[in-house]
Amino acid sequence: MGIAELFIIAVGLSMDAFAVSVCKGLSLGKIRTKHMCIAGAWFGGFQALMPAIGYALGSTFADLITRWDHWIAFILLAIIGGNMVKESFGEEEEMDGSMTAKTMFLLAVATSIDALAVGVTFAFMKVNILTAVLFIGCITFVCSAIGVKIGSIFGTKYKSKAELFGGIILILIGCKILLEGIGIPG
Repeated sequence: MGIAELFIIAVGLSMDAFAVSVCKGLSLGKIRTKHMCIAGAWFGGFQALMPAIGYALGSTFADLITRWDHWIAFILLAIIGGNMVKESFGEEEEMDGSMTAKTMFLLAVATSIDALAVGVTFAFMKVNILTAVLFIGCITFVCSAIGVKIGSIFGTKYKSKAELFGGIILILIGCKILLEGIGIPG
């Protein structure tokens, strides 16, 4: 997997955290750099941690299912992306301005579950996991910090568009992996 593909995956994965960060920015009203860094650290940290956990789990079983790995990657990414697209058309969720450790932990876990599944696919694709998790964590940190700022300025106007964009990206990458896996160059 090249750096461009990894960047696209990182951006796609960060869209949930970005959307929640936009809501945080809206609910906080007046924000400080501290708020942007808190959101970035929680979301970026968990977006980096979860693929590492998924990679460890996937590596355990990779040899058993290598023949089907492209299908598994496609199905996981299509499900994750499809859920993100579906959520983009759903009702707006209420968000409070709390930045406590408990609140941020729950939000960070909730927005990074998809990254766990992506980590499993990384194991099948023999991705350099250290590079991948650092890249995903940094991209998510930046997107989340910017999301808080955007939320304080624009509100929830772009939340559903961010989820839709992220979901489409993950579905397209899943299709590319599937096509390459069955022998059609991407």
